[in-house]
Amino acid sequence: MKPNSQGLKQRPSHDTEREFGGTLGALCIPILLPLTVMFLICVSRSPEASLLQWPPALPSTDQLWDPLALVLLLGWISLHALLYVLPLGKVSEGLVLRNGTRLKYPINGFHSLCISGVLLMLLLGLGAPLGSLFELLLPLAACAIAGSYLFSLYLYIRSFWVPSHALALGGNTGNPLYDFFIGRELNPRIGNFDLKYFCELRPGLIGWVVINLGMLMKEVELRGSPSLAMILVNSFQLLYVADALWNEEAVLTTMDIVHDGFGFMLVFGDLAWVPFTYGMQAAFLVVHPQALSSLGAAAIIALNGIGYYVFRKSNSQKNQFRRDPTHPSVARLETIATATGKRLLVSGWWGLVRHPNYLGDLLMALAWSLPCGFSHLLPYFYVIYFAVLLIHREDRDERQCRAKYGLAWDTYCQRVPYRIFPYVY
Repeated sequence: MKPNSQGLKQRPSHDTEREFGGTLGALCIPILLPLTVMFLICVSRSPEASLLQWPPALPSTDQLWDPLALVLLLGWISLHALLYVLPLGKVSEGLVLRNGTRLKYPINGFHSLCISGVLLMLLLGLGAPLGSLFELLLPLAACAIAGSYLFSLYLYIRSFWVPSHALALGGNTGNPLYDFFIGRELNPRIGNFDLKYFCELRPGLIGWVVINLGMLMKEVELRGSPSLAMILVNSFQLLYVADALWNEEAVLTTMDIVHDGFGFMLVFGDLAWVPFTYGMQAAFLVVHPQALSSLGAAAIIALNGIGYYVFRKSNSQKNQFRRDPTHPSVARLETIATATGKRLLVSGWWGLVRHPNYLGDLLMALAWSLPCGFSHLLPYFYVIYFAVLLIHREDRDERQCRAKYGLAWDTYCQRVPYRIFPYVY
């Protein structure tokens, strides 16, 4: 089979606006972010836990490689690939593609989470040393990073055998470095198995809470029982992951699925960055236990609850409006007509700020870090990183919406002047 065997030419879109710093970003990010993952894990395990310690303590080769880590990683991904294809839950259609078709997706991620939980409880009941994940963090991360590079290379090569309508609009620039990073193919599939959709919410996201549980069990080994701070971190982040999987169908309309190609950016983010940096608070607490008062815990729980309420309510309102604008819960909301035929919400949650879901996300991120106290900056890396990520993503949204909706978007921005934080930004 030859590239473009369908007879369609893949003309590079040289005039496409390049994101993430263009070629320079595509060169630096795949080097710097994997190093950042390893650096953060090393720092979290050091007595000082200082992000400013220089030079950082470099791990030995023995610390980076353990064959058990590779076996666990491949076994975990295989388990979720099997759960993905099981006939559980319903099947939903994605948005209309450029060729007028819709892809079908299994909505069974929450089932996968529940089955994973049952299997973990069985392993714990049989005496499996789940706390050993603490010692395996570095080799697991190293295997996930190496796998991300190899998987991204496979995706880049296979993209030359697909028709032009299957390519992402921003990932076919003709620059190999940039296209490898941003992703050429929009929805790469093996048969009906959607590789991007599978990675988006399955092995990495569920793996994140498994690693958190491993950190909790390590604390039990060291101190006899989990601390209140560790329990809060595990509970908050489990709620976040469970919510994402319970509302899995909503991911079908997100930028990751609809707009971005599947390249190193998303592969590494899904399989390495999320599971090994989002739960950094739990790894930190293993080595740096924190005392937490009942009043402090109550305040943190309240903050996470407020953040979750804003996040879930705003996302639910948006998703309901996209599915059925005539539904009673959204039918009376004020909207602005656009030239595309779609309408923009200017009341309800989306009349408060342009991205109320991001506001809720950031409040939750802060609540995840507060149980770690204020003696170290490391547990707050996630909050800082996530704020930068969401502001950058909001800027991408702004540019795409302005290009798509034109004057209607300008009117919307006048009606809703604040982007994420009311009266601030």
